[in-house]
Amino acid sequence: MIERYADWVIRWRYLIILATLGLVALTTLGFPLRFDSDYRVFFSQDNPQLMAFENLQDTYTKNDNVLFVLAPKDGHVFTNQTLDAVEWLTHEAWQMPYSIRVDSISNFQYTHADEDDLIVEDLIMEALTLDEASMAKAQEIAISEPLLVNKLISPEADVTGVNVIVQLPGVETDKEIPEVVVFVRDLADKVRARYPHLEVYITGIVMMNNSFPEAFQGDMKSLIPIMYIVILMMLWLLLRGLSGTFATLLVISFSTVAAMGLAGLVGLSLSGPSSIAPTMILTLAVADSVHFLVTLRHEMRVNGLAKRDAIIESLRINFQPIFLTSLTTAIGFLSLNFGDVPPFHDLGNIVATGVSIAFILSVSFLPAMMAILPVHFKQQTTETVHAMDRLGEFVVAKRQGLMWSVGGIMVFLIAFLPRNELNDVFVNYFDKSFDFRVATDFSSENLTGIYDIHYSLSAGESDGISNPEFLRKVEAFAQWYRQQPNVIHVNTITDTFKRLNKNMHGDDPAYYRLPSRRDLAAQYLLLYEMSLPYGLDLNNQINIDKSATRVAVTLKTLSTNELLALEESAKRWLRENGLPAMQNAMGASPSIMFANIGSRNIRSMLFGATIALFLISIILIAALRSLKFGLISLIPNLVPTAMAFGLWGLLVGQVGLGLSVVAGLTIGIVVDDTIHYLSKYLRARREKGFTAPDAVRYAFRSVGLALWVTSLALVAGFAILSFSHFSVNSTMGIMTAITIAFALFVDFLFLPPLLMKLEERR
Repeated sequence: MIERYADWVIRWRYLIILATLGLVALTTLGFPLRFDSDYRVFFSQDNPQLMAFENLQDTYTKNDNVLFVLAPKDGHVFTNQTLDAVEWLTHEAWQMPYSIRVDSISNFQYTHADEDDLIVEDLIMEALTLDEASMAKAQEIAISEPLLVNKLISPEADVTGVNVIVQLPGVETDKEIPEVVVFVRDLADKVRARYPHLEVYITGIVMMNNSFPEAFQGDMKSLIPIMYIVILMMLWLLLRGLSGTFATLLVISFSTVAAMGLAGLVGLSLSGPSSIAPTMILTLAVADSVHFLVTLRHEMRVNGLAKRDAIIESLRINFQPIFLTSLTTAIGFLSLNFGDVPPFHDLGNIVATGVSIAFILSVSFLPAMMAILPVHFKQQTTETVHAMDRLGEFVVAKRQGLMWSVGGIMVFLIAFLPRNELNDVFVNYFDKSFDFRVATDFSSENLTGIYDIHYSLSAGESDGISNPEFLRKVEAFAQWYRQQPNVIHVNTITDTFKRLNKNMHGDDPAYYRLPSRRDLAAQYLLLYEMSLPYGLDLNNQINIDKSATRVAVTLKTLSTNELLALEESAKRWLRENGLPAMQNAMGASPSIMFANIGSRNIRSMLFGATIALFLISIILIAALRSLKFGLISLIPNLVPTAMAFGLWGLLVGQVGLGLSVVAGLTIGIVVDDTIHYLSKYLRARREKGFTAPDAVRYAFRSVGLALWVTSLALVAGFAILSFSHFSVNSTMGIMTAITIAFALFVDFLFLPPLLMKLEERR
C-alpha cells in the first residue's frame, strides 16, 4: 500500500508541489498575529486568584500603573530644581493615555488646621519659589508621612517617584499598552532633557506588560536566524547534498509559516510562552525529513537503487515511524491544554499543528521535491565500518556492564528528584537586558517594590469604616504587616483618620490617633473628601457604601514560597484577630496570582502528562504489535525526564513556571528515538530473522546516525532557547535539551542491552 502511495507521489510530483505552495500561501492570510501583552493572559478565567483580584479592582480603582522613579545625581530630592521636576512631571503625566490618577510628593494632599478650619492643599506648590525653610519643612512632612515614605519618597529623601494609575479599556491590549509606553518613554526623555541632573527609571505593571512583546520581538530577531544557521550546518554535514538541504529547509519553513498562519486565522494571539512556537516547530520538523533523506541516501549508496526506487523504499521503511513520532509528539504538546496557563495551551496547539503539517509535507512534498531535484550518490561497493557500526559492536560486547552502569546512573540522578521545590520570582522572568527589570531592581533597592498584596477588609455594615472598633482592627493588621521583615510599605485609611484627628485638634501631636467616636470619624472623613480635588479622591481606598477599605502592602522582591508563606500568615492573623466580616479576607494581586500559578500548573500538567503517556503507550503497543515491547518502551520514555529533573534538583532545585510544562512537553519528543530504534530492531527480528545482538547491530547501522543527528538538532534547537531573554522560555529550553540528550543516552546505551537481556533465551 505504501509502495502504491509512493508511486502516486512521484507520478503527481508537480501537482503536489503546486498544491503545497498554494495551501501554504493561503495560510499567510492569518498574518500578522496579534500579541496580547496583558499579564492576565497567563491565567484562565476560572483562576481563583484572578477572580479575587478582578473583584477587588471592580470594588476599588484599577491597579495598573506606571511608576517614574527620579534619582537626583546630588542625592537630594528637596531642592528647587528637583521639586520643580516632580511638579512638572506630575502635571504632564495627567496627559498620559487612559490615566485616571497621578500621585507624587508634590500633589500629596497635605492637611493642617487653621484655627477651626481644615486646610487641604498640595504639599509642594511653585517649587522654584520655595526657600530653604519651606523645602526643609516639606521634607520633614514627607518623610514622616506613612502614606508617602517608602512609597513616593525614600526615607533618606534621595529618591522620589511619580505614580500614574491607568485604566485600560482592555479591548485591544496589543495597541493600548504600546500607546501608553510610547507616551511614557517620550515623557521620560523630556524629563531627562529638561532636568539633566536626574536619573529616570520607569517601572510598573504597564511596563511589565510591554516587556512581553519586547521579549518576543527580541527572540524573533535573534533565535530564528540562529536556528536556521544551525539547521543548515547540520543538514549539510549529514546529507552532503544541496538538494536534500534545500528541500528540508522548505519543509520546515512551510510547516512554521502554515502553523503560525492557521493560528492567526483561528484568532489565537501570541504571548510570552507561545511566541517560541516558531523555533520549536523549526526544531521538531527537521527530524521527519532527516529520517527520510538518510534512508534515501543509504538505499542509493549502499544498495545501489535508482533514485525513484530509493524514494519508494525510504517511504516504505519510514512512513510508519515518522507517522508515530509525529503523532506522539503532537499528543505530548496537546497535553499542555491540561495546564492552568492559557499561553501554554496556545503553544501546545500551535506546535502540534506544525508537527502535523511537517509530517504531511515529509511524506508528500519532500519526496515529490526529491523526485524533481538532482540527487547524486556514488554507490558504495565496499562496506565501510562507520561510527554507528563501532557503537553497535561496543554495546553488544559490553551489554552486561552497560545495563548495570547506565542503570546506576539513572537511579543516581532520579534520586535527586525530590530535592526540587516549586519556587519562582516573576520579576526575574526578564533578564537585565530589559529596561523594566533594571528599573524595577533600582526601585526595589532605593524606593519601593513592585510586589504587593491587597486586602479588602469589610466592616460588615454600610458606613462601617467609621466604626472605631473596625478601625482599630485595621490598624492592628497594618501594624502586624509593618513588623514583617520583607514589607516596605503599608497603605491604610487608618493613617488618614489619625492625621485628620490630629488636624481637628489644632494639629496637636498628642491626638495623632484614631478617633474614639464613630460620628466624629464619619464627619472627619466627609470633610476631607469634600476638600479633595478631582482625581485624588479616596475611591482607591474605600468602596462606594463605605462598608470596606483596601489595605495595600508593598513588598521587597520575594520568591514564590516566601510570598505565599507571608500571605498565609496574614490570613491566619485575620482569622484569629479580625472581626467576623474580616476573617475570610484573602490577599489579591498580580504577585499572588503568579505565586500560585506554578503549583496549580504543575498539578494539572502532571495529570495531562499521565493521559498523554497512556495514549502514547496504547499507540506503541498497537503499532509495534507487542504488549511486551510497548511496556518496555515506557522505560526510555519516562526515565529521561526523571533524570533531567533529578539533575536539576542536584544543581538548581528551583522549579518555576517554565519548568512546570517540561514533563508534558518532552514526553512526546523523547518517544521519537524509541519508536525509530524499536521499529528497526523489530524489523530485523521479524522480517530478517536476526538474533537479538544482530538486530541491535542492524538498528544502529540503519537508524543510529539519523537518531544521532536528529537528537543533536533537537538539543541544539532547544538549547538555543536558553538565549531567550524571557526566563520562562530559556529554562524550558534548557531542561528540554537536557531531557532529549538523556533520551538519546538511554536509547543508545540502556535500551539495547535491556532488549538483549530480555530476549537472550529466544
